[in-house]
Amino acid sequence: MRKLMFFGLFAVLAATMLAVLAACTSSNASAQLTAKSRFRVATTTSLYDTALWNELEPKFEKKYNVEMDIMYAGTGKAIEYGTRGDVDAIAVHDKASEEKFIADGNGVSRNPFAYNYFVIVGPSSDPAGIKGMKPEDAFKQLMEKGKASPDSVKFVSRGDSSGTHSKEKAIWKAAGYANYADVQKSGAWYIEAGTGMGPTLVMAKEKSAYTLADIGTYLAFKKDTGLVTLVDQGDILLNVYSVIAVNAEKLKTNGAMADNLISFLTSKEIQDLIKNYGVKEYGKALFSPCQGATVCK
Repeated sequence: MRKLMFFGLFAVLAATMLAVLAACTSSNASAQLTAKSRFRVATTTSLYDTALWNELEPKFEKKYNVEMDIMYAGTGKAIEYGTRGDVDAIAVHDKASEEKFIADGNGVSRNPFAYNYFVIVGPSSDPAGIKGMKPEDAFKQLMEKGKASPDSVKFVSRGDSSGTHSKEKAIWKAAGYANYADVQKSGAWYIEAGTGMGPTLVMAKEKSAYTLADIGTYLAFKKDTGLVTLVDQGDILLNVYSVIAVNAEKLKTNGAMADNLISFLTSKEIQDLIKNYGVKEYGKALFSPCQGATVCK
């Protein structure tokens, strides 16, 4: 009788363990079936520093049932990630570099989705006297005054191969300094931060210096820095953001999800979001949508 009870109890325990094991196996299988795929994007720091991605990321993840891994870096570094196939898409702002990325076979197509303008900002005292000048003339004056009085006139450069850094070099070239090395070696007045837009603005504040910034990040940091806009007019200051799918055939990336990101960022819903982003907090939008804007081409 005791043996029967023992074997009966053993049978019950065995059945229970098998049921638990089956449930766990079923649960694991179910979890595998419902697990979200991962999608990697490299983006410029200005889209991060303005917190625009904080708005975009959860919307995209919900719509496409995916987990986004967003890497924030300057445009040069973002393109480097794309060239290696470390990410599935890039969102950057340097047209010449973008076109080369595509021409080299690493990207599929350039898709502008937002734009704003660069501004030259600095201390309200404006020791170099550049307020209201054309960007090229302002840079010439900064060079002249900076070399003459490096203690009172300073300029902080991103110095990080970002889209902003590329734009700065383009302005120096337009100002007559085709050899950028001449600018870099021009004296202690010229400081290379080697960091993102937000930290560069903070450094400019600490050193009572000038810098070039996209208007969106400048407005987001304006209260913290006290810097003022001194130059904000000139075609050369245009700043266009584009999203590019990494070449999935060449680099084995998630091309389908990259295509979804392009459709998402250029959709009416997101273009409307971009149009109004920042208005409530800063009194004006930090970006403008590219939809219908000829300047984005």
